[in-house]
Amino acid sequence: MTERGTYLSTKNRSQCTGCEACVQICAPGAISMQTDSEGFRYPVIDKAKCVECGRCVERCPSGEMELFYQNEQHCFGGYSNDIEVLQKSTSGGAFSEIVKSWCDENYVVFGAVQNEQLVVEHTYITDIADLDILRRSKYSQSRIGTAFCDCKRFLDEGKKVLFSGTPCQIAGLKAYLGGKEYPRLLTIDVVCEGVPSPKYMQSYMTYLEEKHKSKIVSLDYRDKDTDRWDFEVMSVLFENGKTYKIDRWFNPFWDIWLNHIMSRPSCYECLYTSTNRVSDITIGDLWGVHIFCPDLYNDNRGSSLMLCNTEKGLAVLNNAKERMTMRELELDTVRNYSAPMRKRIPYNEHREEFMNDIDTMPFIALKKKWYRKPSIKLLISKYVYGSNRQKVNRYLRKQKRSNKKG
Repeated sequence: MTERGTYLSTKNRSQCTGCEACVQICAPGAISMQTDSEGFRYPVIDKAKCVECGRCVERCPSGEMELFYQNEQHCFGGYSNDIEVLQKSTSGGAFSEIVKSWCDENYVVFGAVQNEQLVVEHTYITDIADLDILRRSKYSQSRIGTAFCDCKRFLDEGKKVLFSGTPCQIAGLKAYLGGKEYPRLLTIDVVCEGVPSPKYMQSYMTYLEEKHKSKIVSLDYRDKDTDRWDFEVMSVLFENGKTYKIDRWFNPFWDIWLNHIMSRPSCYECLYTSTNRVSDITIGDLWGVHIFCPDLYNDNRGSSLMLCNTEKGLAVLNNAKERMTMRELELDTVRNYSAPMRKRIPYNEHREEFMNDIDTMPFIALKKKWYRKPSIKLLISKYVYGSNRQKVNRYLRKQKRSNKKG
């Protein structure tokens, strides 16, 4: 493991998550984000503007500032009772219900959006009627921009702020704020399995546009496609009006990415892949729900993991209970089915070769070389005999017979 330090002093790329805290804390504006040869953004100092105040290093979350909460945690699983919210959410709609519980008056909500150029960036809304733009997972690192500065400004104005992002982004916000706790700030991080190179994303989108002879208008990485949450269907809308959908098991995007062959260097040294969290609430998919809590499976409409890391987070989630079907779960059990809360993604020894291939091969060639087709056994398991929905239905029938006998 790399020793903790700051990229600005070491130039070690594994020590920079790209959170942009250093850019926003620099009063002279001497730091900017620049894209490297792999497509990832890193801070660069303009020596002519730098006054050597040291604030950029001091507020870097990869330094020595203590950012993790040490409170007793409470773990929940469940889903929103609002069918419309469920359909518009990646998993169980927990994010939407938490927002509603926190944002009662004079509020601002920060989160990631996909702009018209399909670039993911952080923004904020001041009306939860606009919440839809912040919903759904975007499997690309968002550009933070001025979000941390804006967040502090709103807090100083007395507004209630909800800030959502990846764990490293929440750590960046807390470091930017100097570790100070704000009673009117609620932070939410998502269970994250690393971010892929933007070059990989662009190669894949170019491939789809050439294949379908039209420009992509929108891309939904996790379309539920009428209650198929755990099939992780990708849905792409093109300018010519056509829609392309593909299940996870046939999608080369998922297979290649989940081989962790083009992740940001810091993802392999991630400080946040454990149950020690930096936010008030951690949310994600409740994977394994069909095995250890099938009553929360929700007929494959989606179910959420909700981990409360502070008393503030627990109070907010308790307020959301009336709009959700949920119950408390054992954290150790949930953790067994959520790899990013147990361990870092493994470094792939072929990463350098793959990154070179991105620069020299079109995606169709990358697919031919790196995509691993699913086995017949896997496809039969997923589509014929062993789907999660079938397993849960067998459980429910068994429960029904048992209740009749009782």
